Amino acid sequence: MQPDSPGRLGPALRATRLDHSPQPQEFERLWRAFMTARATLGLVLVLLQGGIFALTPQQSSTPLLICGAYFAAALAVRLMTHPQHLGHTFDVQWLRTVGVDLVTFAALQALQNSSINYAPLFALPVLMASILGSLLMAMGTAAGVTLLLFGYASWLSIQTPWDTTAHFMQAALTGSGCFAISFIASQLAGRLTSMELRAQRSQLATAVQRQVNALVIASLNDGIMVVDEQLWVRSANPAAFGLLGLTAQSADTPWRLTEQPGWQALQDVVNLSHRTQCPQQTDLSIHGEGQGARHLRISTQLTTPQESEAQMLCVVFMQDQREMQARFRTEKLASMGRMSAAVAHEIRNPLAAIVQANALLAEDLKEPSQLRMTHMVQQNAQRLEKIVHDILRLAQAPHRAAGAPGQMISLEENVNRVCRDWQQQTSVTQALKVDPSAEEHQVWFDTEHLRRILVNLLDNARRFASGGPASIQVSVKTLNTNKLAASTCLCVWSDGGPLDPSVEQHLFEPFFSSDSRSSGLGLYICRELCESHGAVMAYERSSRLIHQTMQPGNEFNVMFSTQPPHPPVASSQLTPAP
Repeated sequence: MQPDSPGRLGPALRATRLDHSPQPQEFERLWRAFMTARATLGLVLVLLQGGIFALTPQQSSTPLLICGAYFAAALAVRLMTHPQHLGHTFDVQWLRTVGVDLVTFAALQALQNSSINYAPLFALPVLMASILGSLLMAMGTAAGVTLLLFGYASWLSIQTPWDTTAHFMQAALTGSGCFAISFIASQLAGRLTSMELRAQRSQLATAVQRQVNALVIASLNDGIMVVDEQLWVRSANPAAFGLLGLTAQSADTPWRLTEQPGWQALQDVVNLSHRTQCPQQTDLSIHGEGQGARHLRISTQLTTPQESEAQMLCVVFMQDQREMQARFRTEKLASMGRMSAAVAHEIRNPLAAIVQANALLAEDLKEPSQLRMTHMVQQNAQRLEKIVHDILRLAQAPHRAAGAPGQMISLEENVNRVCRDWQQQTSVTQALKVDPSAEEHQVWFDTEHLRRILVNLLDNARRFASGGPASIQVSVKTLNTNKLAASTCLCVWSDGGPLDPSVEQHLFEPFFSSDSRSSGLGLYICRELCESHGAVMAYERSSRLIHQTMQPGNEFNVMFSTQPPHPPVASSQLTPAP
């Protein structure tokens, strides 16, 4: 079966197919309007024929009966039939609407003996066929009306043969008008339907775009708030409530900036934007009730009113100054790391030449003062070599998302071996205390990476510990919680003094150190190695027992995973969902 051509479809039918809806709301409204007009016209005809029959006793009752039957048929279609399209043929739907009208009006025109002209009523079925059906159906209905009028003119010419020209001329003019009405109405209906479809598509696109914008704005880390001239907050995203320290319930009810006494600086910026009608940008602090100061960077933009009476709105963009500084510091550290890795790579060759030349020079020297100088050069060269090694190792460290090779290892066995080796290398005996564990712990890690992490933590503990007995303690314990995937914890504790808050805040950042002799990469590399194996490194201030006394100190702990971390899925392995 061949599909219908778009040019042959009626306006309402084309609207139906484009909308993918069997009964568009606009079509239902037009259908009910036509059916109501038919029923109303039937009632008017009944009243008219009833009045004529009452005033003229010799008048036949046939027109009154026809009008009554038409009114009953039109009312039944209006009340008992659902909206339906007129097809391409003269089907049942056409017969009980347009066909009934044509037959009724033609019968009334024939029975009145030219006393009343019912020809203008034929415009109703022609309009109904033009708007509710196709152009072909509209032209067919106009043709039917024209034939009926010519038939009536022929019947009149038989009765009055001396006046035939006027009747045929009237039929021709009326038929031409019906054709014109059918074509124009069909084109107008198609035009209106096309405009309606475009409006519906625009509304749908606007609604979708509004939803997308709402989702995007809701997921932004920057706060966005819309404020009118009276300082009423029209809308705000979750990030704005978080930056302002408000609860989620505040988003459900309108509120004003003036309700918060500590937000005067924010109110002044919004008022200045409305007063000058210019965007503003500034850094300010707001104070919430029962909260500390919140330092924000505020930028404002003004909307352009779409109507003359609409008021201008101020869009406020908020950013946390601490997060901005952190992002800037991270980008700066990343660039410094790349540059440092390139410089360190170039330093290795001349540094090796310096070390070798110093060793050859030390073999020929006998004076103690000169030997002390070569020893000093050796120490500083070794220090410089360690810094270069740390920088290059940072560049080569496995990324946390990529995962690192590992295996199930015995944590106690490896910890004891590393601690013994470290004691022999550093000649530390009494200061280090390793607490034995009552059970054996199997964790997923790399042996060499574990050695590097533990040696770095022990070196840091030795640098800041008092050096007394048990001033450095290493232990393995099991966490008593089921909420963490890593249940086995390695702890390295020392009795050093508390860290400065500024140092603690940037403890695991690269190239940050409170000691001028350190590269500031040790803890950062340790954390990267831990996260590449699914482990977590953290710092806390805790107390340990030394000589029957609880001594406060600094503790670094590593929480291991007992299962291999899941590797990321490559983009080539992703398959679209069906």
